[in-house]
Amino acid sequence: MTRLSVEMLAADPVEPITSAGHAQLGIAVLLGIAVIVLLITKFKLHAFLSLTIGSLALGAFAGAPLDKVITSFTAGLGSTVAGVGVLIALGAILGKMLADSGGADQIVDTILAKATPRSMPWTMVLIASVIGLPLFFEVGIVLLIPVVLMVAKRGNYSLMRIGIPALAGLSVMHGLVPPHPGPLVAIDAVDANLGVTLALGVLIAIPTVIIAGPVFSKYAARWVDVPAPDRMIPQRASERLDKRPSFGATLATILLPVVLMLLKALVDIIIDDPDNVVQRTFDVIGNPLIALLVSVIVGIFTLLRPAGFGKDRLSGLVEKGLAPIAGILLIVGAGGGFKQTLIDSGVGQMVLDISKDWSIPALLLAWLIAVVIRLATGSATVATVSAAGLVAPLAADMSTTHAALLVLAIGAGSLFFSHVNDAGFWLVKEYFGLNVGQTIKTWSVMETIISVVAGALVLLLSLVI
Repeated sequence: MTRLSVEMLAADPVEPITSAGHAQLGIAVLLGIAVIVLLITKFKLHAFLSLTIGSLALGAFAGAPLDKVITSFTAGLGSTVAGVGVLIALGAILGKMLADSGGADQIVDTILAKATPRSMPWTMVLIASVIGLPLFFEVGIVLLIPVVLMVAKRGNYSLMRIGIPALAGLSVMHGLVPPHPGPLVAIDAVDANLGVTLALGVLIAIPTVIIAGPVFSKYAARWVDVPAPDRMIPQRASERLDKRPSFGATLATILLPVVLMLLKALVDIIIDDPDNVVQRTFDVIGNPLIALLVSVIVGIFTLLRPAGFGKDRLSGLVEKGLAPIAGILLIVGAGGGFKQTLIDSGVGQMVLDISKDWSIPALLLAWLIAVVIRLATGSATVATVSAAGLVAPLAADMSTTHAALLVLAIGAGSLFFSHVNDAGFWLVKEYFGLNVGQTIKTWSVMETIISVVAGALVLLLSLVI
């Protein structure tokens, strides 16, 4: 297991933009995060503005010249958007194509047709995990929860028994598996290998989603027994279409980018020769940008054409798919700016200096930092980008696999105990027709189980690989 060590300090640190000591820097970090939390929770300010103001406040509290703070923030924002912005955009387009073509409904209906009452929770977690690969969490909820409600009502199932597995599948994909924004930002921050992170993320996601989904749902159904609210069952996309894509074509399109990225990682491990033609070829086709771009292009023929979409509708669909992610891109970018401000202020080096004699594993430290920020801000994305900025220096001497595990530790911590300051909390509450107490006993506990189980698996894997 990689631990904080004196040797990690050997690398030459970047000259910080402030000469503040550890005490002042520590106070500056706490006050900067406090500003962000206060603005998000008390004044309901958008996370983009809160992160921007918090970054400037952090620099000011650290005694850094304001012009250098602005330079650090804008540099971090620019590099983060450059690194993950296009990937988020392509993922949004693919998700929109999946939803509007009726492809998602096709997968849901095909799998549900073969499900038995006993297997229904497992079926729902499988659907959510597959659908959740290319979709943002909020989009996945909007897409899947109406299906959960319909199945619960028509089949007379416990709402929590099948709803919790669906939520667990979506949440685990969102927190641990690229190309979701949080993992992508953390990968970029710690310079981890995306293919290795993806492979390990899927490996950790499987047992995590089983425990937090079908297993926990047995208890959640006993604690909270509520009927599916009729008012929350809207018309599905496929009900407005005369035809829709096939199950096989839809599934292949969803899994295509994942397969391409995993193949790249596998070839890199087997060949391990940057000059080899085969490896260079897979380095191109397995690049996240190319993998997602290819999937979007393939989706035009496998999803949109079978659903009867003409050329005139394609442009409108792409525009509608991109519109909702403007806020996400700005939040992710501002999170990158906050991360860079932390690094340039010398906070990362401070974490190494004051922690070099601790016996706490670096992966556990990353998880704990993400947990604290998640509890404070309510945002998994904010927790991920902030924690990644704080612990990025820890990855300097890590192996490829441990750097990937560091990303997953951050992602696991960012999911801990969603409560009233998280938009997802209220989304689940309203869709399921729950009160606050019922939402905490189901959704919040489920998120905590995901975080703890995934974090424990990360630490366990670090002992054996």
